[in-house]
Amino acid sequence: MAPSPNSGSENGLPSLDNLAPEIASAVQFYWETLSGQAEEQRASSNTARGRRAEVLGGGQMDGFAGLVEDLLVSEGVPREAVKHDYQATLPGYFRHEKEWDTAVVYEGELLATVEYKSQASSFGNNLNNRAEEAIGSNTDLLEAYEEGVFAPSPQPFVGYLMLMADNERSREPVGLREPNFEADDEFQGASYARRAELLCLRMVRKRLVSGAAFLMSGQEEGIKGRYSEPNEELRFERFARELTSHVGAHVG
Repeated sequence: MAPSPNSGSENGLPSLDNLAPEIASAVQFYWETLSGQAEEQRASSNTARGRRAEVLGGGQMDGFAGLVEDLLVSEGVPREAVKHDYQATLPGYFRHEKEWDTAVVYEGELLATVEYKSQASSFGNNLNNRAEEAIGSNTDLLEAYEEGVFAPSPQPFVGYLMLMADNERSREPVGLREPNFEADDEFQGASYARRAELLCLRMVRKRLVSGAAFLMSGQEEGIKGRYSEPNEELRFERFARELTSHVGAHVG
């Protein structure tokens, strides 16, 4: 479990060497926003999640979007190069465009994209939708890159982060519908949490994404900023280091 959030670094920017309180702050903001308790944080200038929410608009996952932006800035990326939502709209290959959650565009080159997704209820249909969206969008982006749509950009870092509610429903085994063929063995008896973890892990291993993070947090503990990371390969710190290293290598 991560510790509760604190005030962060002296210069107001997060450090890759002390990420736990920053992640905790983003998790806490997610649950505050979901439960309608985030208004005071949106107006606050004294907390990281308050400042980030004010800049980004206060969406549920904006604590993570702001954290990613701050991490990139702390590594020397100009803040104006880190774009969100409408300003992060990019052309595709199979479709005309997509609005990404975050895109890093520096001196006319696309260096990274990141999507932030959450799942707190209606796990069945919503998780399938998340999978279809992620697989399709990432395939489209990579195809666009291969076809020179973003030239002269280097191959961009494609990032994916998912925060799933940690509760009885997300952790209980789920049955499969197999009227024609048997599903993959790893999905047999898997919970929704395990399915989400497999989505992130397999996208990394099949190179549909450059890096992914998977976090879980129950509402009661999450409102205190507590979370867990069930898979070592999908820890936020690893994701953040890979992202900042890639982008930093292309920012002079």
